[in-house]
Amino acid sequence: MNDDITDDGQIDYSLSNKVPPALRKAIAEGKKILVLINPPYAEATNLENISTGLLAGENKSGVSKTKLAANAMAAYGKASNELFTQFVARVAQEIPNATLAMFSTLKYINAPTLATFRANWNAKYLGGFVVHNHAFDGLSGKFPIGFLVWKTDQHQKSQITEIQVEVLDKDAREIGSKTFFNLPSNQYLSEWFVRPKTNSVDVVPLKNAVTPATATKDLRGTKWADGAIGYMLSGGNDLQHAEQQTVVFSSGYGSARGFFITDKNIWQAAVVFAMRRAVRPTWLNDRDQFLQPTKPLTEEFKTDCLMWMLFNRSNRTASANDLEWNGQKWSIVNHFIPYTEEEVDAPDRFESDFMVQYLADITLSAEATAVLDAGRSLWKAYFAHTDVRTVRDQYKLNRPDVGWYQIRNALAERNKSGDTAPVNFNPFESAYQALTDKLRPQVFSLGFLR
Repeated sequence: MNDDITDDGQIDYSLSNKVPPALRKAIAEGKKILVLINPPYAEATNLENISTGLLAGENKSGVSKTKLAANAMAAYGKASNELFTQFVARVAQEIPNATLAMFSTLKYINAPTLATFRANWNAKYLGGFVVHNHAFDGLSGKFPIGFLVWKTDQHQKSQITEIQVEVLDKDAREIGSKTFFNLPSNQYLSEWFVRPKTNSVDVVPLKNAVTPATATKDLRGTKWADGAIGYMLSGGNDLQHAEQQTVVFSSGYGSARGFFITDKNIWQAAVVFAMRRAVRPTWLNDRDQFLQPTKPLTEEFKTDCLMWMLFNRSNRTASANDLEWNGQKWSIVNHFIPYTEEEVDAPDRFESDFMVQYLADITLSAEATAVLDAGRSLWKAYFAHTDVRTVRDQYKLNRPDVGWYQIRNALAERNKSGDTAPVNFNPFESAYQALTDKLRPQVFSLGFLR
């Protein structure tokens, strides 16, 4: 990606003389040339090397600083961050009518970050297959590797809309088919509503429910928004990112990949949360993009999503006093308690009754009611005893308006210690699974995934 690239992005073989004259002549004359090469793979930033927030790792330096990326990829947007798309872009410049058959990830088909690349790279899909990445040595994670064949023509405008591939197992046996879609970004779920803007109110940025951020580089989440009751991490728009980057917090989060939750958009936040988490990512669907609903959403569906979010393990809304960050002590308030103090035998008043008031005039489905009732029993079990000092310190149990994250973890610690009568989670888990089973098919029937 550095050889024979001039400062204005042109190919000049005389710079290195690495390409033999006969091959240069064949390229210039458009002769048929078979090139066998292992395309380079590296990315400046990806899920494994994001360096802030819940995820940790190291950025891969130099990937976006090749001569090709710096001088010849202005038309390809963020494709300059990846070596394999740099490779494709160079092929397009040197051999604009090449037939390209390549093993790679499927990011260049439907990843939002490569939309500009797709708009400027012209190719007709001829066929191909995908296989689990574990069919290749040394690859971690779970995602599809595609072998796709393209007839390129950089002088003829073409657009990738969708491709259908065969799905092979690691022994190269066909086990099905899969369609990957390239859709406009204005159809993405991430573009579904206007995100509230920050104001000038200082808050503590978090990296977990009750843990302040430790990052200093590009730290976000230090300001609040008008009318906000929480913040939702919503990184990426595909299943791969949804599993780890769909979380609700009671304060700002130390990353920009999310939005504030207010009384106006909480139903949309709940829908986004539930739809992103209800379907588990697999090696085959991890790049599928979430889309805006194609049918009207009923009030029952919206409320089911809200109840599912309130009792999900990634609801990390909480309360706490004396969180230390930036040389100060901070408090966070939990606005997501669906019960009154009397319902759960709380020893003192909750600072916020937002969720009780929000649910006051809403009729819950049978499945949502069962979850709410089962959760109430766990809340009451929490207040029936006081936790040991180590647990109180670990989960910051120094206020009555604790959150679901704090309660479920405190009860689990009690069950582990045996100091109190064991709390039975089975009724809750059964009710929650029934609500999950109700919501999961609607991810597809309402058009959130294809």
